[in-house]
Amino acid sequence: MLTGLFSFVFVFLLAGCFSDPIQDDILSYSNEEMTKAHELEDTAVSAYNEVTGQNYTDDETMYATLVDDVIPTYNEFISELNNTHVETDELREIHELIIQGADTQYNAFVKIAHALEDQDADAIEEANGMLDDAKKNFRDYQHQLDKLAKEHDVEWKEEK
Repeated sequence: MLTGLFSFVFVFLLAGCFSDPIQDDILSYSNEEMTKAHELEDTAVSAYNEVTGQNYTDDETMYATLVDDVIPTYNEFISELNNTHVETDELREIHELIIQGADTQYNAFVKIAHALEDQDADAIEEANGMLDDAKKNFRDYQHQLDKLAKEHDVEWKEEK
């Protein structure tokens, strides 16, 4: 259902002998500041994917994974995002999109755990809507980050 948001690892400059503070900020952000956040998000989402969709076995396993692995790791991810150093207003505005998406997704995970406790199908449906909203934030974040990077001669080299 959810896949790791971050597929780019390396960033390299296409052009630019002149100092560009936004370019420098994007490079620092992608190569240094967000490294731990990428790992935490991937760990949490991978754990979630292991107990949902085709991998779903039962509510108890899903609940335990949410409470023991997904929610605590995702909480660390949000803390890491909130502590990420961003120099420029342009990148800070984009970074807020990932924070909004992460907050929404975290709240959805918590809602799913409570819904499993209460066997509340309506709450599960509401949480799934929240997950859709979070995905939209993540897509907007990636689109805006890609656009800003392109404007400042930074190209992502994707690693599979």
